[in-house]
This record gives sequence, C-alpha cells and structure tokens, in this order.
Amino acid sequence: MVEAVAVASGKGGTGKTTTLALGMALAEEHDVTVVDADTGMANLLFHAGLGDADTTLHDVLLGEAPVAAATYDRFGMRVVPCGTSLAAFEAADPERLREAVATLARGTDVLLLDSPATLGSKSAVLPVVLADRTVVVLEPTIPALSDGLKVGEYAAAYGTDVAGVLFNKVRGDADAVVEKTGRYFDGPTLGQVPASEPAREARRAGEPLLAHAPDSSAARAFRSAAGRLDPKPGAAARVADRFRSAVIPDPP
Repeated sequence: MVEAVAVASGKGGTGKTTTLALGMALAEEHDVTVVDADTGMANLLFHAGLGDADTTLHDVLLGEAPVAAATYDRFGMRVVPCGTSLAAFEAADPERLREAVATLARGTDVLLLDSPATLGSKSAVLPVVLADRTVVVLEPTIPALSDGLKVGEYAAAYGTDVAGVLFNKVRGDADAVVEKTGRYFDGPTLGQVPASEPAREARRAGEPLLAHAPDSSAARAFRSAAGRLDPKPGAAARVADRFRSAVIPDPP
C-alpha cells in the first residue's frame, strides 16, 4: 500500500527541502521513502548526510544504475538523493523517473517526492503529475501565496489533489495570509513552522531538523503537519502501473 506525495513550492528559498522533516515525522508511524526529484537544483543529499553518496538518482536517470543502488537508509526512512552535476542533469532522461518511482512504490507506504521550486521544464513538472497529492510549501506572504496558487492550479489540471499548504519560516502573526489561503486552496492549512535558530543550526550541521533538534517548536510543528497529512495508501501495483504509464506533460 502506497501513496505518493509531492512537496512543491512556486518559488525557491521557501525551505522546500523540509521534505526530510516531513518524512521523519511521517516515519514515526509509516514506512517512508523520500526522493529528491529536483534533478536540476538538488541539495537534499547534503541535508541527509549523503554528500559523498556513490550513486544517486542522476545515475538512475542516465540508465547507469538501478534505483535500489541509489537508495540509502537514513534517519528511520529511505532516501534517494540526486546528484548536483549540471552535465548529468542535462544528460538525464526524465522519463526514467517514472520507472524508478514505480519500483520504489512497491516497497513503501509513503513516497515523498521533493519537487523543483519552479515548473519550467518537463523534469520539473513530472513529480507533481506523478503524485496522488501535493503539499504546497510557502512563506506567509502574498507574493508566495500567488506562486503557490500556480502550483495548485497545475496539479489540479493533471488530477493531482492538493493535500494542503504548509507555511515555513513563519515570523510573527501569519493569520491574515493563512485566512486568504483558506479562500483559494482546496486543501487545508497543514501547519505553520516557525523560523527558528534550531532550524538554522540544523541546516549548518547538514542534518534534518527532527534529528538535530527533535524537541524544538519547529520540529513539533512538522509532526503536527504530518499528522494532518493523514496518508491514504493505495494498492502498490496499481500505483506503480500508473507511474509507468504517466505522460510527461509540457511545462506551463
């Protein structure tokens, strides 16, 4: 049984790679696999302590390795990092992501796809199209909300539900923006993660927040958001077949 959830934002710099934090929170009750599907601007490997990984998703997308070789056990979950080589990104075949995700779907409960911040290429939009639902990560500002709406609209156009909105790097009172979010997004507000020194320290240490500061207010907010996400696994074989048959769309 598996559900694929894309974690996406409309703009870089929102802390989208908090996918690891959501993954660790979900892994307290589910079998979780996190995939860095941001093949052009990957950095999840550094946050997961995999900067020296021999095999990454780039090797899989180049047809040089099976996805099992690029899968690592970290922090109570499985992580598939992506490399940072521009040459590998340009040579990689995004269509191979379908087969890789289909293979991973057969061995996990929740498949988190860390997606590119923008939707400007086929490789960027594919994670959102493959997912059952999308979590939209935003900073609590009106411009960020506008960017997030574009992600939600694109997901809806391909039949991907919006699981909800997760506000990150929250400073002070964000209620006005949260209220506006409720008007425009179908999904709920999953939570508000405060900007905090422990989160900054975790980034500097190259560790997921929930490993570095598990009792921090930000870590508690991620656990609360994971609880509201409430994964709804589907039949693994059916999900895998859907991934394999997915049509790569043109970017918006």
